[in-house]
Order: sequence, then C-alpha cells, then structure tokens
Amino acid sequence: MARTEQVLVLEPQHELKFRGPFTVVVTATLKLTNPTDRNVCFKVKTTAPRRYCVRPNSGIIDAGSSIHVSVMLQPFDYDPNEKSKHKFMVQSMLAPYDMTDMEGVWKEAKPEELMDSKLRCAFEMPLENDKTHESESNKTVSSSASSVKTEHTALPKSASASLDDGEVKKIMEECKRLQMEVQRLREENKQIREDDGLRKRKVTSVSASHSSSMATSGMRDEGLSTRILALCVLFFVIGVIIGKLAL
Repeated sequence: MARTEQVLVLEPQHELKFRGPFTVVVTATLKLTNPTDRNVCFKVKTTAPRRYCVRPNSGIIDAGSSIHVSVMLQPFDYDPNEKSKHKFMVQSMLAPYDMTDMEGVWKEAKPEELMDSKLRCAFEMPLENDKTHESESNKTVSSSASSVKTEHTALPKSASASLDDGEVKKIMEECKRLQMEVQRLREENKQIREDDGLRKRKVTSVSASHSSSMATSGMRDEGLSTRILALCVLFFVIGVIIGKLAL
C-alpha cells in the first residue's frame, strides 16, 4: 500500500546547502510548515548521525504554524573532488487527538500513516570574489568602529577645553575654601582633645585626694581602736592585781 503524501511544506524542498570554510561548525536551516488543521508529529533523520547535530530533531508542529530546524555540520577536512553522499529524511504523521506519549505513538504507528521527505546535502566553498567582499566588509566595519571610538575619546578633551578662565578661577577658590574648612575642623578637633585630657586629669586628682582622706581617716580609726584595747588590757591587769591583794 502506498504511503500518504507528505503534508508538511519543506524549505528548502530537496537540498540542504552548507557553505564553507568547514574548519568550524557550519549551520543550515530547514523550515517545516504545517498547513493543515491537525497537529503533526515529525522526526529528522540522517545517514551520517556522527557528522551532524540537529536541533530540534523531533517534536510537534501545531496546526497552521511553522518551526525552524538547525542542522549543524561538524568541522572536517573538505575535499572538493569528493561528492557528498549524506542525506536527510523528514518523517511525519498526524498527531492523534488523545496523544500522551510521543514515543509510544511512533512505535504504534502503521506504515500507511507515516509520511516522509528526503533531502540531499551539498557542500560549497566561498568564491574568491565573495572572500574579497567579506574582507572589505570587515575592514569597513573595523574602520567605522575605530572612528566611533576616536570621536568618543575626543569628547572629554573638547569639553575640558571649553572651560574658560572664570570657571577655572571659581574652582580654585572653592578648593581653597574647602582646604580652610578642613584646617578649621582639625583645630576644633585638637582643642576638644585637649579639653578632654584636662578634664580627665582633674577627675584623677579629685579621686586621688578622696582616696588619701579615706586612708587617713582609716588610720585614725585604727589608732583609736588600739588605744581602747590597751586601756582594757590595763584595767584587766589592775583588776587581777587588786584581787590577789585582797586575798
């Protein structure tokens, strides 16, 4: 039984062109359009999977919408005498209305439900004229960037040159005023420190005199207590002597 005709519209339709140099990754874009009123599942396959990276390589295209598939060719040694045998195939099918698992849908799909389109790959090297044009374009861009940079750096110089003598004089006077203000603040700070030191010395002196008076008072109290104790002992001795004489 013949397969269903492809419902997706491919751009390009038959050939993917990769333009060198091939010392770096080269990307070709494939546009897939779904003109139907049904969602469509798709897959992109290649005969050389190690040479290409495809993003996205599968998915769902909503009804009436399009997607762009990036096909990235990995760097390789290009031989102009060697023709490319690489091919791509875009496989598609109408998405079921109750679809929940895409992998399951692909596994259970019947052959007559699958649609496919094949594309071949072509490698092209840029011509000498194209290289010259690209080189000139790069030089033009570089010179434009340099001129913009020069103008940008020249702006501050012209702005500084526009200052007249009156403005410079005002700036100098303002600097002098600020210096005098700083000097005044330093003097005030120094005076505050000196007053604070004098206050601390007074407090220390008062504390020392108070401690001395307390020590003197303590010594007096101690001397008085000693005298009272001596008198008590003396009276005790006299009492003992009188008691012995009475006996």
